[in-house]
Amino acid sequence: MPTTTSASPAAAAHRRRSRRKAPPPRQPWCCSFGLDPSTAAAAAASRSPLPAPRRAKLPHQLAPPLSRRIRSPGRVSPIDDPSFAATAGSCVSARLSSVIECPPPALPPPPPPPPASEVERPRATLRLRLVEKGVVLEVDEVERVRRESKVVRKVLGGRGGEVAVEGKVEVESFREAVEMMLEDEDETAAMKRLARGGVARAIGVLEVSLSLMFDRGVNSCLIYLEAVPWNESEEDIIKKLLSKHSSYEAAFRNLLARLQPQRPTSSAELVVELIDSITKGTNNNARKELRNLVNGILSKSSVYIKGDKELDKRSIYCICHSSLNSLVGLFEESPDLVPADETSISSVGKGPLERIYKLVEDTNWLLQILIDRQMGEEIVDVWANKKTLSRMHERVSPMVRHELSRISATIFIAMGSGKLQCTGDKRFSFFQAWFRPMLVDFGWLRRYPKGLNVTTLEEGIGQALLTLTLAQQQVLFMEWFEAFSGQGRECPNLMRAFQVWWRRSFVRSLGSSS
Repeated sequence: MPTTTSASPAAAAHRRRSRRKAPPPRQPWCCSFGLDPSTAAAAAASRSPLPAPRRAKLPHQLAPPLSRRIRSPGRVSPIDDPSFAATAGSCVSARLSSVIECPPPALPPPPPPPPASEVERPRATLRLRLVEKGVVLEVDEVERVRRESKVVRKVLGGRGGEVAVEGKVEVESFREAVEMMLEDEDETAAMKRLARGGVARAIGVLEVSLSLMFDRGVNSCLIYLEAVPWNESEEDIIKKLLSKHSSYEAAFRNLLARLQPQRPTSSAELVVELIDSITKGTNNNARKELRNLVNGILSKSSVYIKGDKELDKRSIYCICHSSLNSLVGLFEESPDLVPADETSISSVGKGPLERIYKLVEDTNWLLQILIDRQMGEEIVDVWANKKTLSRMHERVSPMVRHELSRISATIFIAMGSGKLQCTGDKRFSFFQAWFRPMLVDFGWLRRYPKGLNVTTLEEGIGQALLTLTLAQQQVLFMEWFEAFSGQGRECPNLMRAFQVWWRRSFVRSLGSSS
């Protein structure tokens, strides 16, 4: 096997020169420790092949490939065999050169564009804008909405675009109406959808459907609203919608039947029927509640009426006359009412007494309706001419007769407050008939007021008395003075009115100089 001593001197010298001039090579840049590709070319040009090792090794002692022998950047183990070193150096140079000179891999060419006929056109989009809220809903199914909405079909034709929706509705109602356009729902499914949102949302859906002329949505909303109750605010909104969209009058027919009568009836006639029904009732508690109900309807400040309703005066007076005639008949036909010295209910009889209470209560209620509506002037004359009742007053028990004075008290208070105007003759006739009974029954009214304000009654009697002539006042005040001196507080206190009469008559009369 050859040894290193057999090498020629020329080869040894060549090896020494090569070892002094060429530094060890570096690895390519693709490794984690290699050079940057921009400097790799210059570095490769300034380097020489690897130097030969000092002594050659046997074939079975040759090193493994170079790639497995890297230890650190730029450092390689020496190789003994000069031929292997020369071959390895040339291989490394060749690899480095190929890496540096090889251009980067080319990207695959882009696919060819499709033919013009196969290019997909952009889809049309419909924008529905709720103007009041500033909300926009974009819908891709333009053709479907065009079929459902006459407004969209008229404004946009077959193209996309934007349609404004007017109305003060909530966003949920707006969205619900659009979803109904996009769904194929039968009447049952539409009713369930609207029932989930309630009446308020259904009204909003109806308003959007009317604005877009979405007929299927309009019909579904009308069917639902016709079958459910509304409150007053919801009723007002529905009325406005129906009056605004008169083109749907045929579809509104069932709903309009709940808002306006098909055969108008006079409200005055109905009020008279209600009043007559109450006066004929037998349940006292129910009659009281119904009287409050009718009073609320007739009240000028009622929220259930607009303006001042006309009332049939003749019909009310007819009912009033009927009550008074029944009262006269009851006094004439009941012998239990005659003894004037009896003061217990058992002696009078509970049945007749309850009927008298009812008739007096009804009469006073009718009087109050007429007085509040300034139609009670005639009642003064009517009550003054009930001579039969005034004559029977002295023969009837005070337990009963003081109920008649309740009717007189209502008239006295109305005359004294200026709500009841009539001629002086009628006023004096009324005082002649019922002033003395009032002086006798005042104590009973004080003990059993039943809602009557006794102080107001005293003020009313005094003020009404002062509307008469001074001569008429003198007669009545002297009668009061005599009764008061004997009964005291069992009579009404008219002292203030008496003082006014005295000053006008004797101190500050029109003919006096003071």
